[in-house]
Amino acid sequence: MKNTKYFYISWVIALVAMLGSLFYSEIMHFVPCEKCWYQRILMYPLLLIAGFAAFTNAYHFKYLIMTFSVIGFCISALHYIEQKVPGFASIKPCVGGIPCTTQYVNYFGFITIPFLAGTAFLLITIVMLLVKKPNENLR
Repeated sequence: MKNTKYFYISWVIALVAMLGSLFYSEIMHFVPCEKCWYQRILMYPLLLIAGFAAFTNAYHFKYLIMTFSVIGFCISALHYIEQKVPGFASIKPCVGGIPCTTQYVNYFGFITIPFLAGTAFLLITIVMLLVKKPNENLR
């Protein structure tokens, strides 16, 4: 029963991240770049997977959630570096129309959309590290 709260926390984080990305694209009309789409592709399923894991308390979903969140964090970190470090941006031209170096938001001079996504992925990873294998002998 103890692991259920960690799956629920990760579900809430994924929900907030999904709602935030939908707010920026559907309400603020910010067009996502290619790397933003990859981050969405990894975040949106986490909502379903973490929700199902919280409902069933299935320990083995920990590894699936961590896989999505670690890969998503790596993409977010790369995207953030491309935005903030001059000369690190991709040499290839953007084929999606919106370059990945575009910063729609820049709160406090460092918080951008990839930063927010990376924070969500990192928090989910940390929460999943707290999930412990259930002891079968206690039943």
